[in-house]
Amino acid sequence: MNDLPTCVCLKHEDWPGLEKITALRRDGVLNRRISILCGNGGVFLPEEMERGADGAMTGFAYPEMMVAVVEHHAKGQMDRARDLFDAYLPLARFEQQPGMGLAIRKYTLAKRGIIAHDALRKPGAALSAASRAEVDLLIARQEKRLKELD
Repeated sequence: MNDLPTCVCLKHEDWPGLEKITALRRDGVLNRRISILCGNGGVFLPEEMERGADGAMTGFAYPEMMVAVVEHHAKGQMDRARDLFDAYLPLARFEQQPGMGLAIRKYTLAKRGIIAHDALRKPGAALSAASRAEVDLLIARQEKRLKELD
């Protein structure tokens, strides 16, 4: 990146991401500060923020959670950031299933009224009744946990 002066931002999605963020933020590695945004569904967002990331640029059915984690980190409120993150983690984990992630995200977004329907273009498949029930349970548990945090 030192050889690319027009590079102002890096999206990290390569494993092991936490160590790579630390290496990039180590003094003397880069000749200027660039923004590091995290992917991978945000499943390590609190740790990535602690390692020097600037935010997230990834898909998740609750982007407001990622915004809140970044905001609380910026205020030095990492306990609050982690508590919020932990409330959503089961949904984020469930959404990361290969071959099902987009269907889960769209189902959740439709349940939230953000999109009109959860249909996927081919070759994407619809969620089974069992998967929908699991998402519904995870959403109910997440809502309960958020009420406990207030």
